[in-house]
Amino acid sequence: MATAEDDTLIEKQNWHWRNTMRPVRFFNLDARAGIPYFVLLVYARPITLVMVIISTFTFKIMEKRGLTFPSALRAFRLWIFGDERPGWLTMRRRTMKDFG
Repeated sequence: MATAEDDTLIEKQNWHWRNTMRPVRFFNLDARAGIPYFVLLVYARPITLVMVIISTFTFKIMEKRGLTFPSALRAFRLWIFGDERPGWLTMRRRTMKDFG
C-alpha cells in the first residue's frame, strides 16, 4: 500500500512538467520585456536609457494589472487601431447563404 510519503515523492518527480509552459522570467519581468536592454547595449545613449526605463516600468505596471507581455502588446495595438480589425477585404468576405 502506498503511503503519503510515496505520493509526495512521485509528485516531486513530476514537478518539472508543471514548469514547462511558464513564461521565462528575468529579474521578475517577462524576458521578452528585456528586449530594449539589448538595444541599450548596442546603442548606449542617454535617450536609449530613458526609453528602456520607461518601457520597463510600463510593462511592470501592465503585469500588475494582470496582463502578460503578449496581451499587453495586443492591448496597445487595440488602443492605437481601435476595435475594428477586419481580417478580409470587404469584397472577399464571405456572405451568409440560405440553402433552403
